[in-house]
Parts: sequence; structure tokens; C-alpha cells
Amino acid sequence: MGIKFYSRGAAQEVTGSRHYLDYNGQKIQIDCGAYQGRRQESEEKNRAIARDINVESVEAVILTHAHFDHSGMLPVLIKNGYHGNIYATPATRDLASLIMMDSAKIQARDIEYLKHRFEKKGKVFNGDVIYDENDAIQASNQFLTVGYKRPVFLTPEIKLTFYDAGHILGSSVAVFDIKDNTGKELRFVASGDLGRKNKPIIRDPDKIPDPDYLVIESTYGDRLHENYDDAEKKLGEIIRATAKRGGRVIIPAFAIERTQELVYHLHLLTDRKEIPDDIPIYVDSPMATNATSIFRVHPECYDAETNEAFIKHHKNPFGFNALRYTTSVEDSKRINDIKGPVIIISADGMCEAGRINHHLVQAIEKSENTILIVGFMAQHTLGRKIQEKQKVVKIFGEPYNLKAQVESIDSFSAHADYNEIKEYIGQFDLEKLKGVFLVHGESDSQENLKKELKSIGVKGVKIAKYGEEYEID
Repeated sequence: MGIKFYSRGAAQEVTGSRHYLDYNGQKIQIDCGAYQGRRQESEEKNRAIARDINVESVEAVILTHAHFDHSGMLPVLIKNGYHGNIYATPATRDLASLIMMDSAKIQARDIEYLKHRFEKKGKVFNGDVIYDENDAIQASNQFLTVGYKRPVFLTPEIKLTFYDAGHILGSSVAVFDIKDNTGKELRFVASGDLGRKNKPIIRDPDKIPDPDYLVIESTYGDRLHENYDDAEKKLGEIIRATAKRGGRVIIPAFAIERTQELVYHLHLLTDRKEIPDDIPIYVDSPMATNATSIFRVHPECYDAETNEAFIKHHKNPFGFNALRYTTSVEDSKRINDIKGPVIIISADGMCEAGRINHHLVQAIEKSENTILIVGFMAQHTLGRKIQEKQKVVKIFGEPYNLKAQVESIDSFSAHADYNEIKEYIGQFDLEKLKGVFLVHGESDSQENLKKELKSIGVKGVKIAKYGEEYEID
């Protein structure tokens, strides 16, 4: 049928997702993400991605979900002349628009800061942003939203259907049904990031039609998560122990999905009086505050339990008495004046930028405090160094002794572990499934997942390599 698959991002690494389905020279691009990791490395890699993006022959762009490492470079497509549609679910469009605009503002602020530094040294800074707010606005304007299980034709030969991936609000598995002029049919599936069963707020991953070929992530391909009940219990124990010491619980968390899920669990723990109800809880992230408002207006993504609470009983899962959302810098600074126990959820999730770094400076050298890691930390990031309990870490270029307690709970991860991926793939007709491409993972994770999938009889498992083309038949 003249079909090829290849990847130019998140191939043998975790972030920067950008994949292509090529049908007789017509390209369908799946995601257009930014690289996330150490700040300087991210800046260099994202500029390289921007130079690499080519919109020639791209018929359509599919966005599986809104996370920055899947959506963050969409404005570059528009800047480079892409005039077509960006297909996504309604919730994904709203969250991605927020993320792209926030990225544009951060870039503009960083450029102004660098210009100021150069001027003080009597030099001229000639750098510029990768994209600006106008590019982000235009990208938002080119979205065409499609609900779950509502098929749409991208070309006369290619039909797209979104199914719920159960990863974050609005996340989708993209199912492509391809039919050539001889009547031959093929089903190609790109999972985006695959979620997990029984997560709060959002629904479980949908059962999808049996694929011929599957592209699937492998972030946790060598790990197993704790169960949710144990995670919530551990969260309560950590908070109670830290409060008893009079300390702070500092939680680096991504503004989208992880923050809302933590708020949900803290709400339950507070209602059941399993944590003291007089401990103030702060969500210190303007993006998280804005993202939470988007969660409120997309009940079509809720699971039955959240729908029951939010729609039928008018109870807000994202707001309760102990919880405070901050937006201004002044409000953020005032948190440091609080005496006694406090819980602070703040971005960036990998501790490479944002307000979380200021809270870490205040907390990291005091043994009564706890830094709680609740998500994936990429190699070489500040978050990974703290998770590994390195004795000295650098924040804003200055060394700090790590004296705070460090705890990790990985059950809050929105990514399926290797058993969950095996279960998801194992429900397919494995005789029909001709090939599986592993993306979005570090090497150990991918090698282990490949071995695990082969153990249940999955054929044709390949670790996708950057730029390498794979024939699909």
C-alpha cells in the first residue's frame, strides 16, 4: 500500500514526540512535541527541532494529547508555513492552547532577561524566541476538534477515530483505518501516551479495534507501579509525619493532570480526616490554576465517580476549604512566611524551572521538610538528582545540601507500567497484529518492554530509531 512509519522525536528517548505516517508521499504527522530535561539542553534541542521541522507534504497533524512534550512545538509548524488542520479532542485543544501560550510567554521573558544581562556587560544579544504568542494563537486557530469515537476522513483513503487513552484529560489513541483503491484495508494505531485503569477523575483507556500495527510508548517499560490505595495511604502517612515534625511537604508536579489528581486525593484525605484539616494546601502555579479551570468545563472526560460528585451532587473535586490557588508572584512569596506545616504543589514537574525551585531553596536544607516525588524525572534533571538523594544539588547555580527527607510515590504516574501495557496489547488479536513500534522511552525501559511483549506472543516488536523508515504492509 506504499505506507511507511518513521519517528523524528521521542525515538530512544522520552520526550519530544514527533512521528509520521507516510501514505504514498502524503504525510500524517502525529504530535509535535518539545524536548524536556535539563534547561540548557532542552533549549538547544528544541532549537534543533525547530530547524528540523519540515511541513512539506504534511496533509494533516494529529495531536494525541496536550502535554508539552507532545504539543509544545506546534506553533513552529505554523511559523514554517503549515496551513492545514490540527486534529484533537476538545479538551486537548483547550489545554494545548494554554501550554503553547505559556511557553511563548516564558520564551519572551527569557529573551528579555538575556538581553538585559548582555547589555550590562556592554554586549549585544542577538538571540530570539523559537516562536511567539502570535504563532501560538494561530496554532490554536488551526485546531479542528473531534470527539471520541467520531470518525473523520483526513484524506479519501485515511479515516481517523479518536479513542480515550485514559492518560490525561482529553488524551486519545489515534486509530487510522487506511483503504487503497484496490479495497485493501489496514489499521494503524498510535497510542500517544497510554494511561491506566482506575485513575481518578478521567475514564479508563478505551478498548480499541484490533490493529495491524501499533505505536506505543515505553516510559515505564521496566517498572511496575504501586496500587492506588497504597499510594493514597502513603501520601497520608508522609503528610502526617512531616506535620508532626513541623515541616513542609514540597511536591514538584506538572501543572496538567498530576496537580489535579493530587488535589483530588488530598480532598479525600481531608474529608476522611486522615490528614489534619488545618494544614494549608497551596497550588502555586498559574498554569495549574488555569488548567484546573479547563478541567471544570470538560465533564465529558470524567469517570463515573467524578461525574457523580461533580455533576449530580455539585461538589467540586478541585476545591475545598484547606486548598488555595496562587497566581501572583507576591502570593507565591508569602507562602514562605507561613510558620508550621504546609503542603505546596508547584511546577515545573522535573524541577528545571518555575516556582518549585524557589520553594526548594527554602526547604531543601531543613531536615523537618519532605520533598515528595510523584512523577517521572528525566535523566540529569534536578528532580532526578533529588530523587536519587544526591548529597549536594545545584539550584539557580548555587550548591545546596540535601537534608530534607525525600520520598517517592510512583503510583500517581499517568503512564501505564509494563504489566499494564502487556494487558492492553494482550486484549488484541495477536495473529492480526503484525508489528509494534516502541517509542517514548529510555533504553532499559524499551529493551525490557520488548522482552515482556515477546513473552506473551507479540510479533514484530521494534524499538523505533530516529529517522529510520519502516515499511508497513
